[in-house]
Order: sequence, then C-alpha cells, then structure tokens
Amino acid sequence: MARLHDVLAQRLAGLDLTPQDLLARDAPGGLAAPGQISANGSCRLIAARDGWIALNLARGDDLDLIPALTGRDGDPWEAVAAAAGDSTAADFRNRAAELQLPVAVVGESAPQALAAPGGSVVPRKVVDLSALWAGPLCAGLLARAGAEVLRIESVGRPDPTPAGSPLLDARINAGKARLALDLRDPDGRARLRAELEQADVVVTSARPAALARLGLEPAAFPRLTWVAITAHGFAGPGAARVGFGDDCAAAGGLVRWEQGEPRFCGDALADPLTGLEAALAVLAGQRGLIDMAMARVAAAYAAGLA
Repeated sequence: MARLHDVLAQRLAGLDLTPQDLLARDAPGGLAAPGQISANGSCRLIAARDGWIALNLARGDDLDLIPALTGRDGDPWEAVAAAAGDSTAADFRNRAAELQLPVAVVGESAPQALAAPGGSVVPRKVVDLSALWAGPLCAGLLARAGAEVLRIESVGRPDPTPAGSPLLDARINAGKARLALDLRDPDGRARLRAELEQADVVVTSARPAALARLGLEPAAFPRLTWVAITAHGFAGPGAARVGFGDDCAAAGGLVRWEQGEPRFCGDALADPLTGLEAALAVLAGQRGLIDMAMARVAAAYAAGLA
C-alpha cells in the first residue's frame, strides 16, 4: 500500500487531497483487514483448477443464486469453493456472469490508458447520475475543481451510500446541488433530459441496457461528454457484466501475493481509483464518450506498481 500511496500522491497533484482522503470509507460495523476475504466481507478469492477467481456476493439476493451456480446446497461459500475447484477459472466466471453475479478471473483485464495528471479543463456544468463510490467521487472531484455539479437522486432506486457509508457520502457529494427525480415517471425522465441538454458532462455508473430503458444513450446527446463508469467497459463484450470494487480490483490483478496465493490489498480499490481517473480524464480535456472500466483502471495501476 505504501507504493500505491506514492503513485496516488503524484496522480492527486493539484486536487488538494491525500491518498488516505481518496481511499477511506466508513462501513457498518467497520472494515476488517483484507486478505482472501475483502475488507467488507462480501468478496472472496477462491482457487479454481487453473487460477483464481473473485466472487462478490454484495447484494441481498446474490446468495439465492449459489445453488444454481454450483449445483450444491449447504453453506454457500463451501459450495462455491468446491465448484470452483472442479472448474477452470474461465468456465466458473462465465457461469457466474450468466447469472449476473459480480465475478472475475484474477488478472484477466488489460490496462486502461490513463490521462496525465494536472489538467485544468474544468467543465461548466456536470450532471451526476451515478451511485455508490466511483461515479460520485468523479463528479465530486470535478465540483472541487470548480464545476457546477447537479446530483440526480433517484426516487425509485436510491443510492445506498448515504445509509451505509455516511462519512464517505458527505465527502464525495459535498458541493453538489441535488435534485430528486422519479425516473420511472415520464415527467421525471423529461426533467432529466432537460438538465442534460444544459450540461457539458454527465457521469453515469449504469450499464448501457439500463440507460437505454430510460431513453438515455450517448448518441442522443451529441454535444455532451459522457463519463461511463462500469465494471468491465461500457462498450464491447464486458458491457453486460456487473462488478464492484473488490472483484474489479482482482480482475485487474491489483492484489498482493503471499506464497503463491492472492490477497486483497485494500478496500474496493477499483472504485476510488476509477473515480479519480475519470475526473482526471475530464480535466485533461477528453470529450465524447469516456469509457472508464474499473477492472481496466485497476490493471493500469497493477502494471504501474509491478
């Protein structure tokens, strides 16, 4: 982690943040030291026949899918370990991904190209349509840089961060105006489209299919810079995959190794790293569709630290 902090100190130049400011998160009951179980306890590194996989059971109904994934009953993690041990890492990942479980093969992702730090191209208005950590952090960093940021708070699908990590929420969403909209309602979607027409940048964390159901696609807003933060990419074969910070960090190979076995080396690292890199891309003047995949950002950091 010391080497990561050194790299982050350089990437954060000019943003008036320390590496600890970027990486810190509060959680109910606190966070444990990461090992083969993530700091928040929801993700585990598990041996397959020919490699390692990271499976993240972060959502309440993920556990219900384990019998379908493994063909076994009983303790879910014991079932996962047995099924993974009987399978190649790629086959296990593919089966889990078909069930929309957050899963990755350790080290599977190629690095994302990262912008140079120190950019100063600040957009006038940003609409923050994202949730959880990476997207709101990106928009929060743009607010700190001087952008006017409007945070859209979904009435039908509220962001769990304020309840689960109130200190993190206060830190990454400070300085934003807030607008609650029911995006299930035509009036709510119309108001959102009106806000987007007035913006320079939108930050999203939804996959393309979810945005399309709302009538929100980059092609419909040709003058808008679209910062798309996803697990494995907004376009291409990874667009349908779900993922969170710990499994995406593992996908990028951003783990430490002890006696030939991987260990998590931080808390959901792909989230804050991707939020930072998305903001740096905007400040460096990148425009159009900025496709920021958490797994690829983690891979870029892993390559830089190797």
